[in-house]
Amino acid sequence: MKTIRLLYPDHVSGGLEAYHFGANLLQHILPANPDQPLVRVELPPPDGREKAVSQGIYALDEVLSGIRDAQAKLAAARPDRVITLGGNCLVSLAPFDYLRGLYPELGIVWIDAHPDVSTVQDGYPYAHAMVLGALMGHGAPPLRDQRKNPPFRPDQLLYVGLQPMHAYQEQSLRRMGIPNQVQGDRPVDLGRIRDFLGRFDRVLVHLDVDVLDERRFHDTYFANPDLSGDGSGGGKLSMQTLADVLATVTDGADVVGFTIAEYLPFDAYRLHKLFAGLPLFTR
Repeated sequence: MKTIRLLYPDHVSGGLEAYHFGANLLQHILPANPDQPLVRVELPPPDGREKAVSQGIYALDEVLSGIRDAQAKLAAARPDRVITLGGNCLVSLAPFDYLRGLYPELGIVWIDAHPDVSTVQDGYPYAHAMVLGALMGHGAPPLRDQRKNPPFRPDQLLYVGLQPMHAYQEQSLRRMGIPNQVQGDRPVDLGRIRDFLGRFDRVLVHLDVDVLDERRFHDTYFANPDLSGDGSGGGKLSMQTLADVLATVTDGADVVGFTIAEYLPFDAYRLHKLFAGLPLFTR
């Protein structure tokens, strides 16, 4: 089976330039594998300028341009498996929809502190909070209309690591009929994950790094005290718990899509910007 690594450094869908840096750094963090070629989604690098909100979505033209370029790259490469290096959570839209077209009966293990089913009516304009809603056929029309394949069904989804939500997020999940269970500080039920995996021949994994406890892992959104996002909080999982979850999934299922999103190495990015400001390194 052909596996590609899709480097998708979308930053505008989350409103932070560090997403672009984090995605590019991920390609050096993953183990080298010459049998998994790197395919790049073409996106303009951060330019420091504010973008307009259109149809309730920040930087809509740039967001859609990235989705369409990812779709074109996937159509040209025709992989059987896709490992996506993001960027923010929006980067799962194109590859998961593509894989839905190859394998109609897929399960999704969505490892995230947040449900990602927000709508433009909720008042938060960044598309990374809307991606799963679009994959399920709901939410903002400009995003859900980018799908080329049928939406995922509620019974195809398992959340892992969810934290307490805003009322509007709970209402969206009820309206969409999506089952969910808030993790909080409780131990992860690996048996529940195994039961879910047993229903599918193949699965997709979306890993949002902010599912980790920011007090133990600092390359996550909520480790930055200057940021508040939509006002929700960070995750509670330890690195060992996440390792156990991922081992359970990868040992128990054929994983054909794996997204790593929301990796925000703030300290490394500050160091990068320091050096970028010195003529010694840029001339």
